[in-house]
Amino acid sequence: MLKLFSSCLRKSQRLGTWDARQTNRIGIAMNYLPTFMDVRGRKALVVGGGSAGLSKMRLLNRAGAEVTIVAPFADSEVANTARSGKVKWLPRRFDSGDVVGCVVVFAATGNKTIDTCVVEAASKTGIPINVVDNPHLSTFITPSIVDRSPVVIGISTGGSAPVLARRLRGSIEAMLPDRLGELASFASKFRSAVSQNIPVVARRRFWENFFDGFIASKILAGHGPEAQVAMEQSIRDGNSDVCGSVSIVGAGPGRRDLLTLRAFHLLQDADVVVYDRLVGPEIVDLARRDARLIDVGKMPGCYVRDQKEINALLAHHASQGRRVVRLKGGDPLIFGRGGEELDYLCARGISVEVVPGITAALGSAAVSGIPLTHRKGVHAVTLVTGHGAVDEAGVDWADVARGTGTLVIYMGTAKAKAIAARLIDGGRRANTSVAIVERATLPGERIVEGTLCELGKLIKKHRIVAPAIIIVGDVVAARNVLKGHSFEKLERII
Repeated sequence: MLKLFSSCLRKSQRLGTWDARQTNRIGIAMNYLPTFMDVRGRKALVVGGGSAGLSKMRLLNRAGAEVTIVAPFADSEVANTARSGKVKWLPRRFDSGDVVGCVVVFAATGNKTIDTCVVEAASKTGIPINVVDNPHLSTFITPSIVDRSPVVIGISTGGSAPVLARRLRGSIEAMLPDRLGELASFASKFRSAVSQNIPVVARRRFWENFFDGFIASKILAGHGPEAQVAMEQSIRDGNSDVCGSVSIVGAGPGRRDLLTLRAFHLLQDADVVVYDRLVGPEIVDLARRDARLIDVGKMPGCYVRDQKEINALLAHHASQGRRVVRLKGGDPLIFGRGGEELDYLCARGISVEVVPGITAALGSAAVSGIPLTHRKGVHAVTLVTGHGAVDEAGVDWADVARGTGTLVIYMGTAKAKAIAARLIDGGRRANTSVAIVERATLPGERIVEGTLCELGKLIKKHRIVAPAIIIVGDVVAARNVLKGHSFEKLERII
């Protein structure tokens, strides 16, 4: 995650939008000292019962403080919380004696005169004081907070750009695993056992391996009991990374920002990344810099490695204790041979996780504005591969043609003319609408429309090349209507 931020910073420096010398100046002259205060069981005062006071009350409650609200009138939530006994509400004006015994005070009335009185009372006794939206009167400010307790991250711009702080918070929230707090709590539970069983010189390396390794990944995936057993064994062995694992990950249709957060986190932690031809370099580049990258991309008639070799490669690296990411375009279990790899690894007792990706059918439909289903008549979607000979065993085109729903054909451009003929012979109307979506979500994306009977000519005329998806069905006719946002017209077409 930090590597990704550093990469962005280096890029902005190259573009001339950031003076690196400013970083040093800012680092030397901090306006505020970053710190965390323990207020558990200690008195905290909030003056003001409106929305600003409510926000501070919630924050202090989460931190375990004994909260007192002073305000003639208060928000209904403040009143309800006071009735439940979780806070104390004094329904009157502020008195300077209210600050006595408090470890922190918030002025949240929005009235400059009252807030100034609160500041004066707190300052006389040296109590930290925050005036909401007025950093000049405050001795401290509250940052934007990312809460994965016990992991807490504070982000501050010194009051100069609160919107920027909130945006940074959103970015960090998206980057951090949901169970990061569970991971920290798990590690805390075993600190004493590690200290007693692991020599001091090896302890740091042990924890580095733990946070980078298999056990941490199990916790983040929600498999606490398995992690517990593995951790106990690792402490006995003196090695936290007891075994390797393989994550079979869908990279989506191509755009990096359509990758799942889980996929991103696994790439950041991987020791080895085994990737296919359709996975673009911008996604592979998300892997940690010291990861080993192995291209096993296959092209028609030109195989770098066959599937047996790939299976063996995954098992080999996992058996060496490495965390392996098998990165596949789209979704790994839809025409991606992910099922074969899953079976192979499970049969050998290797820990495997499957992470879904946005499959090409969904990506192509989204960028072209084609609804694959519609409640007024299209209730099914069939996904089929056009790879291989059209008349070979495996795909019953006559059965596919009899379906009334939308048909999405993967890897079908090379055999498009023959596929169209088989579908028409099987009962699909020759004038059924079709769309060919080339390079969906990627630069150079193209969408070509026509009818089923002219499918082969369309691909030849427009020189369509893989990767491309063919969508067949009445929903294709809705594409242009959707541009006008007319739901009634869409229903009439379907």
